[in-house]
Amino acid sequence: MQVLARSLLLVLGLALLAGARAETRDPDTHFFNPFLGDLRDELAQARSSGRRGVLVMYHFDDCPACKRMRREVLNQSEVQDWFRQAFVIVPIDILGAQPITDLNGKTLTERDYGRAMEIRGTPTFDFYALDGAHVYRHVGGLFSPTDFLLLGQFIVTGAYQGRTFKEYRQRSGKGS
Repeated sequence: MQVLARSLLLVLGLALLAGARAETRDPDTHFFNPFLGDLRDELAQARSSGRRGVLVMYHFDDCPACKRMRREVLNQSEVQDWFRQAFVIVPIDILGAQPITDLNGKTLTERDYGRAMEIRGTPTFDFYALDGAHVYRHVGGLFSPTDFLLLGQFIVTGAYQGRTFKEYRQRSGKGS
């Protein structure tokens, strides 16, 4: 419980800091990690760098919610710094043609991989543990930096194991 309380205080502090200075940076450079197409390599990088796992964001260029998240949340320096410290972050364009090698070694295009992963809406965020286990999927945009940071804390603290993100956000009293 103390870990949860400290985590929530951290998120609140980051949110207050974000409101105070709200530095913005390009998400392609400062949120997402460079991705060469092999999710096994991304998982190995997460392990070797001491991160908590891999976060995959499924999107496509003309997705209005994806654009809004990039403009209002993923461009925030506090969000970028926190997530890059906790996760290796991979963007996958569900309409793209780049080859993707999945965690089992199978290679598909981004489009076919999105279909195989049953992505039905964007943005979709999939979180993977260091052992490659899929731990949580969040479908839809979160348009407040505080809510997105709470989603990260929800995963890092393991709270996803006992409740939904909606319940976690309501109990925290910090989300919008």
